[in-house]
Amino acid sequence: MKTINLSEKLDQFTSHWDPHVVADYNDNDVMVVKFVGEFPFHKHDTTDDFFLVLEGEMVMDIEGAPSRVVKAGELFVVPKGVVHRPRAEKEVKVLLIEPKGEPNSGDSNREPAPKPRL
Repeated sequence: MKTINLSEKLDQFTSHWDPHVVADYNDNDVMVVKFVGEFPFHKHDTTDDFFLVLEGEMVMDIEGAPSRVVKAGELFVVPKGVVHRPRAEKEVKVLLIEPKGEPNSGDSNREPAPKPRL
């Protein structure tokens, strides 16, 4: 058991769309990521997708629904099976929670990130 400073973890890398594991929670990876631009539309068939914006602002595009703006201090959960795409005009810092082994790319053609541990 230890305290984890998310700002310090985020300062350890500069890459985008490259989640880093900072903790384990049951059978889930707790990760931090930075991103700018847009990720491909995708879905996860067996798990929800959890996003907590730590700094900045992101937009979650949902297939067949209006886009949602998610600001610092807000979280957004995409239910399993829903096609979505996170994007940001300026760099955003986000905390993610995903089951261990779940590829962040879902069913898109994008190569999954390796999810190194910090």
